[in-house]
Amino acid sequence: MSSPSTTGETVIWDALFQKFSHNGRSLQVQIRQMIVAAIEERRLPAAARMPSSRDLAAILGVARNTVVLAYQQLVDECFLESRERSGYFVRTALQTEATPRRPNPTPINESNSPQWGDRFAMRPSTRRNIVKTKEWLSYPYPFLYGQFDPGLFPTNDWRECARGALSVLEIHNWARDLVDGDDPELIDQLRLHVLPRRGIWASPDEIIVTIGAQQALYLLARLLMNKESRVGVEDPGYPDARNIFSIMTDHVVGLPIDEHGLQISEGLKQCDYVYVTPGHQCPTTVTMPIERRKRMLDIAAKHDSVVIEDDYETEFLPNARETPSLKSFDQSGRVLYVGSLSKVLAPGLRLGYIIAPAEVVRELRALRRLMLRHPPSNNQRAAALFLGLGHYKAHIRRLGASLGTRASQLDLALRKHLPEFEFFLGQGVSSCWLKGPESLDGRALAAAAQQKGVLIETGDVFFKSDHPPSHFLRLGFSSIPSERIEPGIAALAAAWRELKG
Repeated sequence: MSSPSTTGETVIWDALFQKFSHNGRSLQVQIRQMIVAAIEERRLPAAARMPSSRDLAAILGVARNTVVLAYQQLVDECFLESRERSGYFVRTALQTEATPRRPNPTPINESNSPQWGDRFAMRPSTRRNIVKTKEWLSYPYPFLYGQFDPGLFPTNDWRECARGALSVLEIHNWARDLVDGDDPELIDQLRLHVLPRRGIWASPDEIIVTIGAQQALYLLARLLMNKESRVGVEDPGYPDARNIFSIMTDHVVGLPIDEHGLQISEGLKQCDYVYVTPGHQCPTTVTMPIERRKRMLDIAAKHDSVVIEDDYETEFLPNARETPSLKSFDQSGRVLYVGSLSKVLAPGLRLGYIIAPAEVVRELRALRRLMLRHPPSNNQRAAALFLGLGHYKAHIRRLGASLGTRASQLDLALRKHLPEFEFFLGQGVSSCWLKGPESLDGRALAAAAQQKGVLIETGDVFFKSDHPPSHFLRLGFSSIPSERIEPGIAALAAAWRELKG
């Protein structure tokens, strides 16, 4: 293979690098990955000659030096070998090291296969969940809650912390197996920079790190609940919490909410556990007043119930010190607090935490060890640096200002284009709860809006009933650029008018 400049050879190399993208990850990394994959899959045989760096650079439309660096790295990693005055070749010894060819699949005898449906102890897939379009980034008006906005992510600050976590000294600190432990630096930074803002003072043995708030809820449910436990949840409320609890117990009870959050009702007094989002109720965004919080704790103490507080999206509350967490009023250790860093940074980061009495945390650690030992230590250390260097608080200020601007634009757009809808838009939130006319079919509207490039969430999934109301919607605005909010709501209103006829 002297030169890939002939048509036939160009086609071969073009096919090998058909997934190469100038808009993806590092060009050099892509070249290396594709060559390694071709060698492992035996699409490049041993001793095959690689195109010259100049020729491959011309084929891919990259700088020649990019190809040279990729080739040199592959030589260092023993995938290629360099022969003087001849070029680069696939290393001969790799012929026996490469991944074996995949054999033809053996047909399965279905008549002798396990009847999996009879073996499932539960069927989580049958429960009602929030569903989001995976290709949401390709839509012009994605009003989806909790999605990542690259324009708001502190890329340079996080990159600095990720690099810092990869220094030789730091690697020695986090690369060891922590068994059931957590990064002590992250624990310290949470105690210093995050918890005091919510009025919480906790010792290190009262904190455990989790893979997001969702794992925190699952750990608590698995540790504390049995089939006879009576668990109260807000209705409407967070579907994933409701589903987690319903896996553990047959007695999940819906508790009513109003314009101030969870109501003080008779049902509250009959629960062993109560799950609540007092900072910003999910999904209505309302904040529970302090007096109601205190009454709720009095009832919990009187009836010996435990409160699971999900401090949902409170980082941007403008008056956070005036509305501290429910946990901050807890005098008897019966509030188990769940928090998350993922909402502020990015959902893919998956870092949450639980604040609970040391006796509870000790058992949570033992349980978590059986599941995954501990969350990745390198991510914990990067997050610790992000907090310790002041990036977290600076990011909250910037992000809060941006979300405030978007909330104002959404408020104006809804009043202008959908005046027949009621909406709830609390302070410091990234979503809006809409109540349409009772004739509204939310799912039909969502489908019609999607045809116009608008993505919204239907509200029925937040209700516990098997026959929930269909005239509620949730609009997230953390992932949609400011300039698209007003035209997006106009498009949603157009879909609504067409649906009405």
